[in-house]
Amino acid sequence: SDAISLVETNLAPVKRMLHLLETHFTPEGPTEGYSLQLSASNSFTSRYSSASSSRFGLSPFRDTYGVSSSGGSTLNHSHSTQYTFVWQSLRLWCKTQLHMHRLWVCADEDLLSTQSSYHLYNTGQGLNRVQACPRVGKVMRSLLHQTQQETSGPWVGLSVIHLGDRDVPNALVFIDKYTQIPRFLHPICDFIDGVEASCQQDTTMDDYVKSQFHSPKHLQRLVLQDYFKHGFDGSGDDGGSCIDGRLTSSWNWTSRIVKKPYYHVFMLSGFQGFDGEFK
Repeated sequence: SDAISLVETNLAPVKRMLHLLETHFTPEGPTEGYSLQLSASNSFTSRYSSASSSRFGLSPFRDTYGVSSSGGSTLNHSHSTQYTFVWQSLRLWCKTQLHMHRLWVCADEDLLSTQSSYHLYNTGQGLNRVQACPRVGKVMRSLLHQTQQETSGPWVGLSVIHLGDRDVPNALVFIDKYTQIPRFLHPICDFIDGVEASCQQDTTMDDYVKSQFHSPKHLQRLVLQDYFKHGFDGSGDDGGSCIDGRLTSSWNWTSRIVKKPYYHVFMLSGFQGFDGEFK
């Protein structure tokens, strides 16, 4: 029962984010002007940007945002292509969370294997134990194949699964990366689900949201648009479209949230970060 509870807890925010994508956007075209189209090296500029300072003393538009350390998006995707890219990525993440216990067992077997030696290499992120992960790789390829079979169209992006190389040196690093998914999706879902109620309870916050973003509903869609674009903008290796690169792009997005125009509203709503207690 504990194992089932853990899986359901970790799976819930991924399924919720997939539902939000399907609810607020369609693959046919932008919804109310909110497009997911990506252009390489284009930074995101807020549609609510204003030269004037906020009367609340919080001017969230002091800086552009959505720019990765590599200079922004490395992908050129139409709205429809990006929608599919995000949908397929979230579906794969659902499967990894659902089979996390199986992946954990395989990771232990790969790490303790006497048939696969390891080497210490400087991977660009310090000295790491680089070791092949045949068991984890077999499970991941199976989950990827299942996800590809569920899609109605072609797979968007690369199907490369980094394991035992400089990007994902060993099975423990792989497990660590994929257990972070619910940790950064959970706060986003909490914000989206709770911002309207927060505005109803706090008139000052409601006034601020309406003055800067027109309405809580527009704010919700702006946050989702930004995440679905720049959380999957290719700011990972291999142009960011490989299996590991999709997750790296989302990691990069979380590190830039302090530069987002809606960051103040996140803080007012009780957001404490992506690595800690979620309230």
